[in-house]
Amino acid sequence: MADRNITGTLSPEDIQEIKAALQIIQQKMPFLIALTAQERRKLFKMGDKSLAFVTNSVNAAQSNREILPASFDIEQFIQDYQLATTLSELLISIRQLTEQVDDTLLAVGSEAMLGSLTVYDYVKTAAKKTPGLKTLAELLSDRFKAISKGRAAKTSGS
Repeated sequence: MADRNITGTLSPEDIQEIKAALQIIQQKMPFLIALTAQERRKLFKMGDKSLAFVTNSVNAAQSNREILPASFDIEQFIQDYQLATTLSELLISIRQLTEQVDDTLLAVGSEAMLGSLTVYDYVKTAAKKTPGLKTLAELLSDRFKAISKGRAAKTSGS
């Protein structure tokens, strides 16, 4: 990644509008569910290869309704197929957005950490001569205490 300085803001109004838009998306899909890990393992997975199989099955069912038992709900089968293909298409867009948000968060978080390290260095240096900064320097140093303890434990345990 080239050195990017991400400059962006979200106003409280923007944040509310984004949250409202996400709520609208959820409202438009009231059928969404949440599965447990165990439930996910038990289900058939429809990947790219399976999609071709399902597409061909839908075509076969539509063209040969007479061979299917009366108990087979072909309309529900077609509806399930159509919803699956639509959700697959939407998921690609949602994943792209999620990836962009995640990458931006990672980059801007890194920028914030780099800025914080600079501030910490200046506070540590200034605390040596400026009254009242020692407590602040100690507060900022808390971030590194667990790291130092972990390193010390690894070194003494070796």
